[in-house]
Amino acid sequence: MKLSDVLIKPVLSEKANKLSEKSNRYTFIVDRKANKLEIKNAIQEFYGVQVEEVNTCVSPSKLKSKYTKAGYVVGRKPARKKAIVTVAEGETIDLYETV
Repeated sequence: MKLSDVLIKPVLSEKANKLSEKSNRYTFIVDRKANKLEIKNAIQEFYGVQVEEVNTCVSPSKLKSKYTKAGYVVGRKPARKKAIVTVAEGETIDLYETV
């Protein structure tokens, strides 16, 4: 897998911002087929930081339905993989510059 295909986007939420400020951990949405070594190499290449640890979690797809005038509309939210990356002490990633 190409390194440019591994990272999809950074997560910019309140919880992710707290993690980055307190414990130097950054959250990214990554390709579901990517493994931890590919994620680590992609972050080090794109952001130029030393990665110490990579934790991943896969959220399964969910069935969503809502009621409209035409009746029930049933759809599906896609499955996605999240990577929480711990960066070496003293290094930071400026996510708002690259968005």
